[in-house]
Amino acid sequence: MNLKNKVAIVTGGNSGIGLAAAKELIAQGATVIITGRRKEAINKAASEIGAIPFVADQSNLHDIDLLGETVEKQFGKADILFINAGITGTPDLIEEANEANFDSVMNINFRGAYFTLSRFIPLLNDGASVVFLSSNTATLHSPKSSIYQASKAAINSIAKTAAAELAPRKIRVNTISPGPTRTDVLNKSYGEESAASIWDHLADVVPLKKVGVPEDVAKMVAYLCGEAASYITGADFVMDGGMTLN
Repeated sequence: MNLKNKVAIVTGGNSGIGLAAAKELIAQGATVIITGRRKEAINKAASEIGAIPFVADQSNLHDIDLLGETVEKQFGKADILFINAGITGTPDLIEEANEANFDSVMNINFRGAYFTLSRFIPLLNDGASVVFLSSNTATLHSPKSSIYQASKAAINSIAKTAAAELAPRKIRVNTISPGPTRTDVLNKSYGEESAASIWDHLADVVPLKKVGVPEDVAKMVAYLCGEAASYITGADFVMDGGMTLN
């Protein structure tokens, strides 16, 4: 119960890494508010793990404001902010890129994440922990991933600036950059059989010969929010089985 009596917000908490992180934070004693765009999905996830649901789209600044107002009204302040919500967008070469995909990815992954932090800074207790979900792709520069990669590189940059700005209040800001992590995203896009083949291929290119699971990242989120990580800020934790070594 390392996080007993802590209030935590997890954006994009109805599935994947966000859901696993919310579950881990609850297991360690925190009261957790999870957000998501789909009411049915967020309510179902919250009831399963004992979280508090809040329907919000991270790309919508009005929703972010309402979330902040609700947290302030119900809890006063928060201790943990895990800015997790994000999308990959469509894989396009730079010369084939379109504005709609660019705007969609940047509005959620960068603009939304930035203003979630901005709006919540006044609501964070001194000594609070902020964690951004980034990606190892921010430094890999793979073809057809320019927009997504740029959105995550931007997150890494603002997290370090925020760490410097918030250090006087002992608020720590860090990023976690996973590599391939087994969620339902590929199943939904390609079907189970094709997704299994993709995961097998990804495991082959990872030095540890496996892909991650959401629980791996969840444990790191919880660690960074606890007392054991009280001297860590402005850091990026790459969790990719050594993929970036190649």
